[in-house]
Amino acid sequence: MLHDVFKPLLDWYAGQLETGGYPLIALLMAIESSIAPLPSELIIPPAADYVHHHPGKLTYTGIVIAGTLGSWAGASLMYWISRLLGRPFILRCGKYFFISAEKVAGAERWSAKFGALGIFMARLLPVVRHLIGIPAGIVRMDFKLYSLYTILGSAIWCIILCWIGVKLGNHVRAGEARGFGLLAASVVAVIGVIYYFFVHRPMKNDAPPRGQK
Repeated sequence: MLHDVFKPLLDWYAGQLETGGYPLIALLMAIESSIAPLPSELIIPPAADYVHHHPGKLTYTGIVIAGTLGSWAGASLMYWISRLLGRPFILRCGKYFFISAEKVAGAERWSAKFGALGIFMARLLPVVRHLIGIPAGIVRMDFKLYSLYTILGSAIWCIILCWIGVKLGNHVRAGEARGFGLLAASVVAVIGVIYYFFVHRPMKNDAPPRGQK
């Protein structure tokens, strides 16, 4: 059943990669790292699976580079918007781009807790990934340092997603529903634990009561 569900999606994305290649990956990752909740888990793993079954057209290295550059571009966009236009603009207009005041406040608490190293950590974690540029821009963090941590974290994340893509893709294409289910469940469980302790709790802790600033 899982094979029947995922194979058409993989085939569709493979067709898009056939024509879009690295620019498509970079564009999608830029979107993922900026304003839209587009999971990188739906971008890099299928691309890696495509390389695994279509050698010579794309490479894992190329996917990592494209994904990293795209992530940096999207994260840089969020940084400069926040730096140039400020917090009031983000709070006023963010809701139109799925960025609520609560998310902004949570990202600020995350940034205050982890500091500059939080930029690197954020690239490896869901939710906070596309928000961390907001507090970094608001406090006018050094852009070179911000870029360095963003690139390093994004590259590591893309490498991890490439590995996951190959492993999951093998199970899906072979129709091994049980093996795919166990591996997928393990990945989700690990991400869930990391998210809870390093994102959910830091972003919620010391949150002001509803209605207060």
